[in-house]
This record gives sequence, C-alpha cells and structure tokens, in this order.
Amino acid sequence: MKELVEYIAKSLVDDPSQVQVTENASGSATTLELEVAQEDMGRVIGKNGRVANAMRVLVRVVAAKKGQRVTLEIV
Repeated sequence: MKELVEYIAKSLVDDPSQVQVTENASGSATTLELEVAQEDMGRVIGKNGRVANAMRVLVRVVAAKKGQRVTLEIV
C-alpha cells in the first residue's frame, strides 16, 4: 500500500526525492501519511482536491480487496 502511494506521488511532483510516506498501524486501521515539498503540494492535492480524493479512493479499494482499512492523509 505504501509503495502505491509513493509511486503515484513521485509521478506527480517535480521533486520526487522529497516524497515520504509514513505508515502508522493502530489496531485494525492503518494510516498513511504523505509528505511532499511545499511547492509540490498543489500538484498532489489538485483542483478542489480531486487528485487527493482519487488517491484516497484507490488506497481504499486496494485495502478493501485485502480486507484492511487504510486512510491517506496529506501532511
């Protein structure tokens, strides 16, 4: 799951070296925190949050197929 978010984010931003994904597991839920450079934040969020929401949907679908619960936060 972490690799999927990292791959998508690195393909969107200008500076892929600044992309960091942190995985925090607590009980049955997992939280993925995505950090990018300040100037790339707009690319990751997108207009009206469309890119961010699309990434969240992809993560939820993949997690549901594995029987997990995962949320994505953009820091």
